[in-house]
Amino acid sequence: MNILFLCTGNSCRSILAEATFNALASIGWHAMSAGSQPTGQVHSRSLTLLEREGIPTEGLSSKSWDNLPETPDIVITVCASAAGETCPAYLGPALRAHWGVEDPAKATGSEDEINAAFEQAYRILRIRIEALLALPLVNLRQNPVALKAELERIGTLAP
Repeated sequence: MNILFLCTGNSCRSILAEATFNALASIGWHAMSAGSQPTGQVHSRSLTLLEREGIPTEGLSSKSWDNLPETPDIVITVCASAAGETCPAYLGPALRAHWGVEDPAKATGSEDEINAAFEQAYRILRIRIEALLALPLVNLRQNPVALKAELERIGTLAP
């Protein structure tokens, strides 16, 4: 199963989700990330945070949803603007859910406050990813309605 974490810029939240999911997921599950209007670079604070958490960052890049290596089975938007966009036609059959997370790249204040915004986004995404991976996914793959309901429920979880 392929999961796409989608955001507008693909520099922070969707990158954090992709790397975290792939670090935690079992064989047979793979995450990608993309943006509808990618910035072209991964935010340095995202990379620093992932490295501090022991999550591999090699190969992470900001990329367009037009250049996905595989068609996703599940698309999870992590920002409100991406959730409201019309997805490309080739994403049509994918199951969709929204896991809104505040954009840490827009955080202002002291270095500690900005770092705290990145940490908060990461913690929210990690809790949700862990909850997803704890589901009986083999069974839920056969029941898209139940899987969508679980994805939507997980999208409300917060630390």
